[in-house]
Amino acid sequence: MRVVPALTLRAQLNGKNALPRVSSKASKLAQIEPNKSGFIGVFDSGIGGLSVLQALRAEMPQERFVYWADRGFAPYGERSDEFVIERSHFVTQQLLAQGSLKALVVACNTATAVAIESLRATFPNLAFIGVEPALKPALAQTQTLRVGVMGTQGTLSSLRFDKLLRSVLADAKPKTCEFVLQACKGLALAIEQQTEKSLEDTQALEDLCAQHVQCMGSFGLEPGQIDTLVLGCTHYVFVQDILRKLVGPDVNIISTGEAVAKQTKRLTTPTSSHTETTKVSNQIQLWTTGSLEALQLAASRWLDLPAHHCQLFQTPSAK
Repeated sequence: MRVVPALTLRAQLNGKNALPRVSSKASKLAQIEPNKSGFIGVFDSGIGGLSVLQALRAEMPQERFVYWADRGFAPYGERSDEFVIERSHFVTQQLLAQGSLKALVVACNTATAVAIESLRATFPNLAFIGVEPALKPALAQTQTLRVGVMGTQGTLSSLRFDKLLRSVLADAKPKTCEFVLQACKGLALAIEQQTEKSLEDTQALEDLCAQHVQCMGSFGLEPGQIDTLVLGCTHYVFVQDILRKLVGPDVNIISTGEAVAKQTKRLTTPTSSHTETTKVSNQIQLWTTGSLEALQLAASRWLDLPAHHCQLFQTPSAK
């Protein structure tokens, strides 16, 4: 099958042309009084959010997590905004029905970009933690002032991402940094499908990664090269080894899982809490609207969880 590489977009602004800094939502989140008991919900359009769940488990081993893989309606990154908002609200309602939900991690860059403001308005008493491409950490690390950003079309074309990019560039002044944006059409879906293949059968996935990386230009530490790569989709963490081979050993590769985990812990754990650590394997439940076998394989491969942690949610066919 011939895969058409996505369009590479280039964004370059300096401090003079950048828009004013967009205010953060952190202050609003801090005002929400989180539940002291219950579970933390995590959802994504598929298995990509498991990379965030990995980080959450490491940061908060005492917590109970319920993960929702909306794989029957994936990928979000190639859906309309209206569809993503509708599904995000549906998933939130389903997780609320599971019991005492103390916080919800939107472990999908597209859903964060498109739906999180609507979710916060509809469910004002629930703490939502989103994931966004780590542009600010990338700006702090780059030496060549050229940063690559891989993401879905839905994320990179969203108003929220545009505001984030302009805010980061405004903070960069007087430096001028170029962000090379690569809309990686088909990559999230290919990673989903890879779950059902053997660990050795990765050639098609490697070829697709190579096409997207090549569209971005030259990587390295020389002037004019991209020296920092931002993974702007939670799925892409699972091909980080492939991307490392493509961009070389010296390029910084940045994801958001650890930062999201720390933010979630800050919002849900009282400062005086000294909860005793318990076994994580007894604290996790995973749901899917797609293939149960695929989720079981992913849970075993990346979370070392047995199949009984996974359940199928019966839902109508995708639109």
